[in-house]
Amino acid sequence: MAEWFDLLQKSIWCGVAAVGFGILFNVPRRTLWAIALLGLAGGVTKFTVLLYGNGIIIASLLASIIVGFLSIPAAHRKHSPPMIFAIPSVIPMVPGAFAYRTMLGLINLTGNVTSETYSTLMQETVNNGLKTLFVLMSLAVGVFFPMLISRRETFKQIRTKGDEPTQKQE
Repeated sequence: MAEWFDLLQKSIWCGVAAVGFGILFNVPRRTLWAIALLGLAGGVTKFTVLLYGNGIIIASLLASIIVGFLSIPAAHRKHSPPMIFAIPSVIPMVPGAFAYRTMLGLINLTGNVTSETYSTLMQETVNNGLKTLFVLMSLAVGVFFPMLISRRETFKQIRTKGDEPTQKQE
């Protein structure tokens, strides 16, 4: 029971952080409630997947896919682009702790390191760096993928004002 309460609490804070990033990015006020709910949904998904023993990369991918899919109807309802909802909602899932440990490991590797601790430190640094990289990639793919497959027009069919065919007047 305590773990579910902890999961809900972390998810609420993801929603609050998403609103903070939305305000930081100067999104329209009418979109803030939707951003909060999307951040909460992403947090619930990520922490539930982690609770059942899956890795951080899979949890982040699934959470960002959920946010990506939910941002499309939110965009239609609030008359704003889907990225306004998706980007602030997934930023709280950025792996700051892994990136911090990677940078500390790189700094420590440049100092005086004994040969006994060098391989362990290098292994931990590379592990944290790869986790950071793959979580960031999964967040980007997870947000982008739903918008790509739900698009009604292909890029060939999209016309801008300058591409419209003109008729000759004779």
